[in-house]
Amino acid sequence: MFFAQTADWTELGRAVLGDITAKFANAGANDAKLALVITAPSSFGAAGFAHRGNAGHYAAGLTAPFHMLHGLAALETGRMAPHPDLDRALREMMLWPSDSAANYVIDCLTGTTGDSVLEGAEYLDWASKRRRLDTFFWQMGWPEWEGCRIMQKQGSDLRYGREARLVGSYGEGINTLTPLCAARLLWEMFEGDLPLGGEMLRRAQSYLARDPASPDAVFPNFGLAEFLGGGLPAGVKLWSKPAQTGWTGDAKTSWVRHDMLRILARGMRPLHIVAMVQGRTLASDTALFPALGRMIWDRAAPLLHLPNPPKPTPSGQG
Repeated sequence: MFFAQTADWTELGRAVLGDITAKFANAGANDAKLALVITAPSSFGAAGFAHRGNAGHYAAGLTAPFHMLHGLAALETGRMAPHPDLDRALREMMLWPSDSAANYVIDCLTGTTGDSVLEGAEYLDWASKRRRLDTFFWQMGWPEWEGCRIMQKQGSDLRYGREARLVGSYGEGINTLTPLCAARLLWEMFEGDLPLGGEMLRRAQSYLARDPASPDAVFPNFGLAEFLGGGLPAGVKLWSKPAQTGWTGDAKTSWVRHDMLRILARGMRPLHIVAMVQGRTLASDTALFPALGRMIWDRAAPLLHLPNPPKPTPSGQG
């Protein structure tokens, strides 16, 4: 695990879990349904708290930041050529929950298309190219990648043809992420070390920015008001990627709500939160994540304050 679970953060995490499960008990909230990772920089690296951090969830739109980083790395190395539609897709799959944008990026990264039936060598070649999406992150060497996969296209319906074969008869190949893996990605984007140059890294970070004062914030798919950032005080800076599904036709992929959020306030260390839930009542409760984000922020604030720098000594005094 990329961070240390210290006594302070463990106490905080357990208190938040107690508060949120009590407040949303009528919606079915309990320790077995909520998965949560909280991290922040510390004097020795990363500190935080994890609850069910290795629990695999249907990823929904949370695959988008992974494909975005892969796409920017491919542009930087010249493995993929820039063009206006690709630039637009990279931005819009992050700003909105656009399956079409994400799937276009997948096609560009892998040189594949989807849907119709393939057999024999054609299918094996196609599946091998799709596996590049997983291989890119497997090669990062992150322990948190264990059990995760993102090589299936995004979609809110059942699969057909080669896509159905890829996901498997029992859904064993569905896109799966854990809170720890999402938290590792968020950490590396802002506090860690990714194989991206400065320009591409700044571009990646900008795609996650969420400004409540943005003209885009009035649209329902902006994904802030009903997620972890929705209850935070004014003036904090936010970066996030929310994801959700309703009924998809498949119980394994239905009724999820996820969010990965970075918060920064003046004079404080940044705070990272990843939360995942699944289940109709809990995932459709639009008050859950804003309340959770605010609970964590209020309890974490004392741990995030930076020490006051020493005042400069006036010239000529010892």
